[in-house]
Amino acid sequence: MTRFHPLKATAFIVLAVVLFSVREAPVKAAPPGGGSVFDVRELDEHSNACENLDTFVNRKWIAANPIPDDHTSWGAFDQLMERNLGIQHDIVEDAALHADQAARGSVAQKIGWLYRAGMDESALEKAGADPVKPALRAIARLDTSEEIAGYILKGFVAGEQHVFNFGSGADLEDGTKQIGFATQGGLSLPTPAYYVDARYADIRAAFTDYVSRSLELSGIPQADAAREAADVIALETQIASASLSAAELRNPANVYHVVSIDEASRVTPHFNWKAFFAGQHLAVDTFSLSQPKFFAEFDRLLASAPPRQWQAYLRFHTIDDASPYLSNAFAANRFAFYGKALSGQPAESARWKRVLGVVNESMGQALGQLYVAREFSPAAKQRAEALTVHVLAALKQRIENADWMTAETRRKAIEKWSLMVAKVGYPDHWRPWDGLVIQPGDYYGSVMAATRFNYEYDIGHIGRPTDRSEWDMPPQRVNAYYSRSTNTVNLPAAILQPPFFYEGGDDAINYGGAGALIGHEATHGFDDRGRQYDGNGKRADWWTAEDETEFKRRASILVDQFNSYAPIKEKPDLHVNGELTLGENIADLGGLNIAYDALENALASNPAEARKKIDGYTQEQRFFISSARIWRNNIRPKSAEVLLNADKHAPTSLRAIVAPSNSAAFAAAFKCGKTAPMVRPAEKQVKIW
Repeated sequence: MTRFHPLKATAFIVLAVVLFSVREAPVKAAPPGGGSVFDVRELDEHSNACENLDTFVNRKWIAANPIPDDHTSWGAFDQLMERNLGIQHDIVEDAALHADQAARGSVAQKIGWLYRAGMDESALEKAGADPVKPALRAIARLDTSEEIAGYILKGFVAGEQHVFNFGSGADLEDGTKQIGFATQGGLSLPTPAYYVDARYADIRAAFTDYVSRSLELSGIPQADAAREAADVIALETQIASASLSAAELRNPANVYHVVSIDEASRVTPHFNWKAFFAGQHLAVDTFSLSQPKFFAEFDRLLASAPPRQWQAYLRFHTIDDASPYLSNAFAANRFAFYGKALSGQPAESARWKRVLGVVNESMGQALGQLYVAREFSPAAKQRAEALTVHVLAALKQRIENADWMTAETRRKAIEKWSLMVAKVGYPDHWRPWDGLVIQPGDYYGSVMAATRFNYEYDIGHIGRPTDRSEWDMPPQRVNAYYSRSTNTVNLPAAILQPPFFYEGGDDAINYGGAGALIGHEATHGFDDRGRQYDGNGKRADWWTAEDETEFKRRASILVDQFNSYAPIKEKPDLHVNGELTLGENIADLGGLNIAYDALENALASNPAEARKKIDGYTQEQRFFISSARIWRNNIRPKSAEVLLNADKHAPTSLRAIVAPSNSAAFAAAFKCGKTAPMVRPAEKQVKIW
């Protein structure tokens, strides 16, 4: 079952996607009338950019903007997400009001019925645990390991993914086709370390209480619930012992292991893969059993763990997964652990936000159709497309001028660049929603129907060609991504808004904000993982040994830089994991450099604009101010700790300063002295892209 986890983003916004090939276009400066869109009074007059760019740009704002009680953090992304949530709220409220009169089977009707059912608290309170009781009764009847395996297998047919995950993805050896991937899963805590590390004993205790209380709410007596909670923890701890860490999962070799069905069955003799695929009407000969050690342990536990332990595990996960769609007692219990205990969030979000999050999780692309009808003007899209073309052209220049690369590798890098496609805003063609049945007044049943519908849509890709035009992210989501399998840069409309992008803003602000983000995503094609794939999404070794050695040497310096930071003052012994965050750190560094080059290219065609100061700051200074401003963020210590352990991104305060500290252009822009804290000696600056 798709996990609706409170640590994951909940504001998804769908916008339209237009493909355009990556080719150079005439460089244009800001449109006439483009001026200041940034209030310099936000800058901290008691700080100095050369001392700490994040403090100079963001400290004053952070002090004036405390974290709302229903958030774990508050920053530029959160503000934009809140704005977009407000827009979506208006859309779904209108859809709910007019759902009964809407065209039968229309997207608006389905969204309206789903949202209205989620907002009907009286009906949910009346139902209590009734929606999950059929599943709980089925679990109670499981007496043997064979029946346990059969229940897990049948769950996938309904889209309910227990213990491991399964879905489609591009074949790493041939990115033009889609295959099935079975991957590790089944854990409730952020990383395997949480199950054994003494530092997280309090989290384990809180989790045990949460499991016990969840079972009690379903009708299990307190004493039995406590015993079953211990069984759940013990089983998850065993699963965690065979699970790879977040850093290990960044290695492509650890997420791709193609086997035949017979070979998979030898790894898991107690789990029938032939029946697994037949039950889902999938005709496959091979698939990726991505983490063989994990699946071997899963199989061992199927055979050795008592059925009562598996019953407790499946019972809890059924309740845990369903809690957001049940009565308030279940939702509050879930928030008490995932929100308060694990993340430090004082108060739960308003119900409409939670239900809207479920609508996005269930029908994100559908909601996007309604969203794009109201947002992202044609003029904004046109300027964002031009900005993207200019940033990608600057990436090509960076590759061409990389003095550490041999001609052979550079030629192949340019070849990959030439195949890169950028998608801006929203899809050309919307995904169909025919076949999804949303029942008015049935929240849980409708969410489960959407879960099954989305799962079937996903696995329906297996055996088909990879579609480079398809989006994995709805347009209304405040985010962006690069896809290694399709070699595409994907920029949803929701991120192309202030403070990242201004339709009428000056180039310096737009290149420092949206431009750096675009450059960041494009650089992922050439980061420590992206460089292992060619322009067609195939995992390939296209580097000379000399270039690979030099790339790794430079990357290792960046790893060491981030390893030196301990950003949580309450946890001075907890450092950033430079290996886990390496890909994002390379992309931050490359994105900043590329966007700066793109700005300089734009200014070179307009000398008068290049010399102009706005609010007393040069174009180059405004670029770096904008680049730091997008990372302004307040975060609660508990949430910061979870992210430091599990997130591939470095803390935002470091994302604002580390890349500029490796940039000679930053030091020149602010006339920083050689010994300034934000200036690394030339021999210690990391230069990759």
